[in-house]
Amino acid sequence: MASELIYRGPESQPVPDVYTPKPNKPWFSVIRPIRYLLREQRVVFLFAGIAIASLIFALLPSSRSGGGLSYAIYDSHLPSESTHRMIYQNRAEFGSSFNSGGKIPLGLQRKGLRIVVTGGAGFVGSHLVDRLIARGDSVIVVDNFFTGRKENVMHHFGNPRFELIRHDVVEPLLLEVDQIYHLACPASPVHYKVGARFLLTSTSEVYGDPLEHPQKETYWGNVNPIGVRSCYDEGKRTAETLTMDYHRGAGVEVRIARIFNTYGPRMCIDDGRVVSNFVAQALRKEPLTVYGDGKQTRSFQFVSDLVEGLIRLMEGEHVGPFNLGNPGEFTMLELAKVVQETIDPNAQIEHRPNTEDDPHKRKPDISRAKKLLGWEPKVALRKGLPMMVQDFRQRIFGDHKEDSSKVTTA
Repeated sequence: MASELIYRGPESQPVPDVYTPKPNKPWFSVIRPIRYLLREQRVVFLFAGIAIASLIFALLPSSRSGGGLSYAIYDSHLPSESTHRMIYQNRAEFGSSFNSGGKIPLGLQRKGLRIVVTGGAGFVGSHLVDRLIARGDSVIVVDNFFTGRKENVMHHFGNPRFELIRHDVVEPLLLEVDQIYHLACPASPVHYKVGARFLLTSTSEVYGDPLEHPQKETYWGNVNPIGVRSCYDEGKRTAETLTMDYHRGAGVEVRIARIFNTYGPRMCIDDGRVVSNFVAQALRKEPLTVYGDGKQTRSFQFVSDLVEGLIRLMEGEHVGPFNLGNPGEFTMLELAKVVQETIDPNAQIEHRPNTEDDPHKRKPDISRAKKLLGWEPKVALRKGLPMMVQDFRQRIFGDHKEDSSKVTTA
């Protein structure tokens, strides 16, 4: 039997092919969705979903001050020419919960940071830049080359993650950064609001001619405030004071490192420091000048050890201050003999009158750095000194057989 389509509409007559506008719905038609929500407790489920979503957003980690990108503005602030400030203003569009010092989950690649290093073309700064670039960070070096050298960072030219800005930090400079290593020479710390984590490189000179030996971070020092060295000693002490004031008063995230005598490739050849003096004099066949009786003691750390300590301090959770130095203690005469053994056994030693306010003893207690940072120096003086000698020999005599741009401590 053939199938048959039967019209089952309310009317038996066919519908004419004429357009008829759809009538407006009565006002009471809005009642239907309300009835739908009320049916089977759908309103309860709606509010429950809103509550769960609000709880999830409330528990999400917020942006840390050491994380997302920030504006960094250097500007002069205090009357003294050697003081300056850095203002940080978080950019909302870059806000994130990235923790620059946290551990990276297994299987995920570490996210590179954007880091500015003031004084990055200097001795310590250039070695720090090497480490940061090697681990995958983007680095902006800000240096006016007053003591730094462009040659110290030229091997990074052409690297898209490296930028070099010739600039004096007392003048304004707008940058976007995650971290700031402040290694520029001016003693006063930068002033800023909230933003990037700030590490101040202070010095063992804050202890002056110490009455405590070795020196712990809790020792307040014995500094002559009107002596010939006081502009540097008291400048660094003031820098620490202002840094801690901003930490306590404005909640700024800061780190303070007290650096003891450091040596290695790229030191200024004629900067007057004892290690560079002895090495340059021995290479030039000049007498090694020892001031006073030569019984003053110092401790000497290789630059790669210092860089490791600075990075651990920056990315750790402790403010400091931390002593970063080698507790191995040498008198000036002992150091001169090590230089003789390394360069020229026939080098002469010449005694001269001692300088004013020269500390008699200087040796760090690094117990705090060992415990909280897991750091201690690894390069002994007799191992590190030949690497520095090689660099000095190349720069003094133009011997280009070896490349001193890279330091190997293994």
